[in-house]
Amino acid sequence: MGSHWPCHPAEEGSVSSPLEIAREFLVSEVAPIANRMDADPEVLRFGINGLFDRGLMALRRPDAYGGPAVAESEFRAFQELVARYSGALAFLQTQHQSAGSMIAKSKNESLKARYLPCMADGKKRLGIGFSQLRRPGAPMVTATPVDGGYSLRGHVPWVTGWTFYDEFLIGATLTNGEAVFGVIPFTSGPGMTISPPMELAAMQSAQTVTADLDGVFLSEDDVAFIHPPRWIHANDMLNIALQAHFALGCAQAGLDIFHRGMSKKPTSVGVLTDAYENLVGELDSCRSRLAVIQERPDSVTDAEKLDVRTQAIELSVRCAHAAIAVTGGSANSNHHPAQRVLREALVFTVSAQTAPIMEATVRRLTFRTHF
Repeated sequence: MGSHWPCHPAEEGSVSSPLEIAREFLVSEVAPIANRMDADPEVLRFGINGLFDRGLMALRRPDAYGGPAVAESEFRAFQELVARYSGALAFLQTQHQSAGSMIAKSKNESLKARYLPCMADGKKRLGIGFSQLRRPGAPMVTATPVDGGYSLRGHVPWVTGWTFYDEFLIGATLTNGEAVFGVIPFTSGPGMTISPPMELAAMQSAQTVTADLDGVFLSEDDVAFIHPPRWIHANDMLNIALQAHFALGCAQAGLDIFHRGMSKKPTSVGVLTDAYENLVGELDSCRSRLAVIQERPDSVTDAEKLDVRTQAIELSVRCAHAAIAVTGGSANSNHHPAQRVLREALVFTVSAQTAPIMEATVRRLTFRTHF
């Protein structure tokens, strides 16, 4: 792009695809420090800055705002790849990627012009905070129209990226049941109280917090959408399978550890080789099923999408568990990769979980047929 988009980094002449650039960075610089990245926000900051420095944080940004507007299949492959090498980095980066994708679909041209050109290289850094819209009962965050925008009040139970992101895309409920989405500062100050980072079993370094709002002003200029009642539930049903790519990346991470451990168990090599090949086959099958959903989403039922999502979840846990079994007692150390990957499988089991996903997961785990 030319000077029209001053925040877009020049990448002219680059011959590597975003996926190739990401793979080189993840393998050479992230994988060796993945355990530290899970525990230390400053190490994770190195990872997220590395993605920003390589222009990898707005992959679905339209060409009109700097691109690269990668295909859906390439974007999902990227998500799986990041999760393979660091669950914490995958979890953190997807907040910003999601915010960018949503803003790109907005009809607020001024908002798009202000944010999208600056989201690949880190001049604009955004998280998201709208999971509360999925919760039943009285709205957790409300929006009241005021002069020039909306007054926001309530409790945001989950915002990831404290100290990493400067703003976040919030969802709040209007009195008629519609939901307004807009960008607000991600900082403690007048009208907003940020909790200390949550103590989590995995990915604590991503600094997930709660936010209490008491009259935070959302300017009309910063509104991305106003969606109809229960829009998020309908959208969740359309996107049932998308989070499966993180679980598949986690499953592949478990298999990487399993494969390395095989060489240390020469007396069991036959059993371990068979097990490894079986798990690889299941992973490839699940990935192929996801590809069909991406290519022909209207031809696949919700039940089939749920089945693929839960297959990926189950695989992430089984592969991590297999990695622990092959590793032996040392896997009980917090500093062993197998321990980290098992905890990441926990997170990817419940990320973006809805009631149908939870029910389908429990059914698969409860009624699985063993041979």
